[in-house]
Amino acid sequence: YRRDDSLELNDIEASNRFNIDTTGLVCCWPSEEVLAFYCINRSDMFRSKRVLELGAGYGLAGLVIAASANAGEVVISDGNPQVVGYIQQNISINAETFGQTKVKPMTLHWDQEQASDMLNSFDIIVASDCTFFKQFHQSLARTVKSLLKHSETSQAIFLSPKRGDSLNKFLDIIKEYDLCYELIENYDPTVWNLHRSYVAGDDTSWPNYNEEHCYPLLVRITFGHFV
Repeated sequence: YRRDDSLELNDIEASNRFNIDTTGLVCCWPSEEVLAFYCINRSDMFRSKRVLELGAGYGLAGLVIAASANAGEVVISDGNPQVVGYIQQNISINAETFGQTKVKPMTLHWDQEQASDMLNSFDIIVASDCTFFKQFHQSLARTVKSLLKHSETSQAIFLSPKRGDSLNKFLDIIKEYDLCYELIENYDPTVWNLHRSYVAGDDTSWPNYNEEHCYPLLVRITFGHFV
């Protein structure tokens, strides 16, 4: 369930009032679809875990995890309260597919202090295309550090295109917060082969495909060091 590909005046007013962007109201972005595909093919990693999706938009990845992974709890969040209303509708529509997994929406603004019961409590955080706006880099990195569980197995999984120097700038901020990251270009054979077909022009179904803006790289963020 999602709105038509359009914005209304009250969407812009909400954006100004809450210091948020309106991209979550426009459409389900390609990076979110890739994140959902990535998660459904690795559902075992979410089993019995507490999972948070940040900047979820319509919440596709969070819904996929809730429906396929037997996670303990999935919290699907966005900073825009209007978007969170749509997340709630999607949860209600798909409730019978979640089994014993607890699923809930949440208005979560990265610039605000988070509730104490959320601090360092999530085993896995996922997000897609959330590094585009540089003005949110600091608050996004701070949110990941404050909500991710201090554990050797906890991790944040981001899928983000380069979008100029935006992704690299975010990775610099990650290091400032004493977090470690691993950047992976080829993380799934199906996604990688599609990407190479678009770049080579063998597949013309995406005529405006641009690697810098369309192909999401995988970023794994942890508190520890990668071997």
